[in-house]
Amino acid sequence: MKEKNLTSILYSTAGVAVMAAILVAVYVLTGAFKQRVDLTHEKAYTLSPGTRKILSALDSKVTLRFYCSQSAAEMPPALKTYAQQVEDLLSEYRQAAHGKIVIDKLDPKPNSDAEDSARLDGIEGQMTSALGGDKIYLGLAVKLADQEVALPWLSPDRERLLEYDVSRAISRVVNPTPPTIGVMSALPVFGSEMNPMMARQMGRQAEQPWVFITELKKDFTVKNVPMTANKIDDDIKLLIVDHPRDITDPTEYAIDQFIMRGGKVLALLDPHAYFDQRHDQMAQVLGESSGQSSLPKLLKAWGLEMDMNKVVADMTFAAQSPQSGGKMPAVLLINRQGLNTNDIVTSEIDNMVLPFAGAFTGKVADGLKESVLIQSSKNAALVEAMTASIANEQMEKDFKASGVNYSLAVRLTGKFKTAFPDGPPKPAKDSESEPPNSAPQLKESKSEGAVVLVGDCDFLADQICVQVQEIFGYRMSRPLNGNLNFLQSMVEQLSGDDNLISLRSRASINRPFTRLRDMEANAGRQWEDKVKQLESEKADTERKLADLQNAKQGNQKFILSPEQQQEVANFQKSASQVNKQIKEVQKQLRRDTDSLEFWTKVVNIGAMPVIVAVTGVVLALVKRKKTAAK
Repeated sequence: MKEKNLTSILYSTAGVAVMAAILVAVYVLTGAFKQRVDLTHEKAYTLSPGTRKILSALDSKVTLRFYCSQSAAEMPPALKTYAQQVEDLLSEYRQAAHGKIVIDKLDPKPNSDAEDSARLDGIEGQMTSALGGDKIYLGLAVKLADQEVALPWLSPDRERLLEYDVSRAISRVVNPTPPTIGVMSALPVFGSEMNPMMARQMGRQAEQPWVFITELKKDFTVKNVPMTANKIDDDIKLLIVDHPRDITDPTEYAIDQFIMRGGKVLALLDPHAYFDQRHDQMAQVLGESSGQSSLPKLLKAWGLEMDMNKVVADMTFAAQSPQSGGKMPAVLLINRQGLNTNDIVTSEIDNMVLPFAGAFTGKVADGLKESVLIQSSKNAALVEAMTASIANEQMEKDFKASGVNYSLAVRLTGKFKTAFPDGPPKPAKDSESEPPNSAPQLKESKSEGAVVLVGDCDFLADQICVQVQEIFGYRMSRPLNGNLNFLQSMVEQLSGDDNLISLRSRASINRPFTRLRDMEANAGRQWEDKVKQLESEKADTERKLADLQNAKQGNQKFILSPEQQQEVANFQKSASQVNKQIKEVQKQLRRDTDSLEFWTKVVNIGAMPVIVAVTGVVLALVKRKKTAAK
């Protein structure tokens, strides 16, 4: 018996020792590989392919100086947690760059060399309280030789854009020369220069450039490309085609070949350009919609269409009229529900205003990928452009939703094929275009290209996107919405490193209960239906009361007849029933959400202990069975 117990002890000790040796070996082997596994559904902790391409192209070491006051007592716990997330992401950069990324982590304590270094690198400290105290730092400086880009404060509010911000900074120090942007427009976006003496004689002032042109010139080299151009200069990285009214085939061919050479295009098309005033008078005489613009041959080649006689009306995104206070269904005030929150450009924009925008329909051509950036709600429809700006009340009365999310802005990426397969077009004899381009025609883009299409050009008019003031002779502008932000972000992305275009917005750590949200939305729709029913019955009752009242004469108008009293009683009874039904819908919603929340907590909290307990019982039963068999 003693010999049996001794054997059992030896086997147990040897088993524990072997298990410990296996665990140590696994730890050593896995530690050598330093490979992380991202099990999140959105791949929130995996670098995008665009970032990896940027890092793989590095031929010199780039230093990332990470300034973090993590040891400061004043550092909020939430900010410490976010700082750790930033550090983890930077570690991913270092691992993916294979030695081309060097990370220096510095703690800028008060009156230290690290704090002086942070100031020199442009890193801004934040006060911890209104009463003063020490500053805390959470910033990044990216350096390559004498080039430096600072991210002064890594705000948790930009968590979704953190990877994009870091990759963009690396790309900027690698390619420090500002890109050249071409702007082709049928509108006077560059303003008009006038001799001061002539201006005084004529009693006029020179027209100022539109604000978006002024803002672009702060960060880029901007060229004015004429609407009659038959070739886009090779030094232009991005071409903004703004309202190409009456564009000719040779100019459209020039844009086509620009894309074939690898150029990027941001095209602002419009079925009803409200601010195309020069075209308004002629359009009214001819009975046409004012200022239509399109790229007909290019759109067709890309598989898309835009009805030049229709604009999008949306009762959910309808703006309010400043005069009447009523709805303007064709002036769209797009909130985050209509913006692509997973795209870098639109993820941080809260709202945009698109007046009389057109919709892109159709299926994109083979080889191209479409990403919708801005879309209408399903409570939208296509309406006649001619009546969109003058018949708001009638439009609202006759409105019938189509149940379709109309695409208002899209991005096309991939290999583009020429829209002129039969060769370059011949200019018309009376055309004012430049001499024809004699360069050999390209049939397909050399590399992956990108084109962004927006179904509106009015959104960049100063009257829509900014408030302009003259202060001591200086022209100051204040954004009214996210329109200017959208343009600047899009230009920055398209004109920068091509790999930045493919960068996605990283997933947020916050993951809402989508089922609860859908249940509340469905209940809200039921509630709205009940309210509409009640309002309809109330209107019918008031109309019947008015008819009965008009049939009376003299003082009898101040006395309710038996019929009127019965109508009032019926309405009150109906209103009471509808209110009861609304309360019942709300109670049922509360019961359903409470039940779902309860079982969600039960699963999240109790599932793992239950699994462990069941596993333990099963193992115990198996062991007991084996012991009994011996």
